[in-house]
Amino acid sequence: MQIDGTSVLVTGAGSGLGEATARMLAARGAKVAILDRDAAKGAAVAAEIGGVSAMGDVTSEADVNAALDVATSAHGVPRIVVNCAGIGTAGRVLGRDGPLALEAFQRTINVNLIGTFNVLRLSAARMAEAEPLEDGERGVVINTASVAAFDGQIGQAAYSASKGGIVAMSLPIARELARVGVRVNVIAPGIFLTPLLYTLPEEAQKALAAGIPFPQRLGDPAEFADTVCFMAQNRYINGECVRLDGSARLAPK
Repeated sequence: MQIDGTSVLVTGAGSGLGEATARMLAARGAKVAILDRDAAKGAAVAAEIGGVSAMGDVTSEADVNAALDVATSAHGVPRIVVNCAGIGTAGRVLGRDGPLALEAFQRTINVNLIGTFNVLRLSAARMAEAEPLEDGERGVVINTASVAAFDGQIGQAAYSASKGGIVAMSLPIARELARVGVRVNVIAPGIFLTPLLYTLPEEAQKALAAGIPFPQRLGDPAEFADTVCFMAQNRYINGECVRLDGSARLAPK
């Protein structure tokens, strides 16, 4: 998939990995649309990169369709869709105050897993109607999982389940959507220097980085964005999940 001149939708692009992705895609010539729950942040990023934005919740069919309408009206049907919207939660199954609240588990699954699927299914439906490009390709969806999908820590049951679901569903969906020329891939990032980690003291950041074999530092969001670009451009990467973690493996806690 050629990036230059292509319509793109990035969810959760008001900050963090999504913002870095939107900025890099725009720098490489993409016409970017942003979907974020924070209207002000999404609009600010969109204005800086010459894109458009929509406020919405990835779990809402109406909100996602509205964002796709905004993107299509401005730039044409999005052929590259990157799911970065998500939440991070922590809580032991059996904590000091009793079992983990079912609502907390459900919310994590709903936002991270179901929200990702919602964006994927609605985007793919529109891609399927677009004109085929080289090799019959019509689009690509890149989802964000986490290394917690494979070696989640104590207290990450809900988060790991949501991210593990994203990994598990991608191959069967990629196989299904092959008939319409839509690829599906996943990036599983490790510990990245996002706005949440910026709030930690420098010593705490160094302690996290110490567990990463090489390079022994926190991930740069630009490295995530660069991986998105590579996955978008290389048509032979399909149904794949790439760990982006400096070979780190999470300890039990």
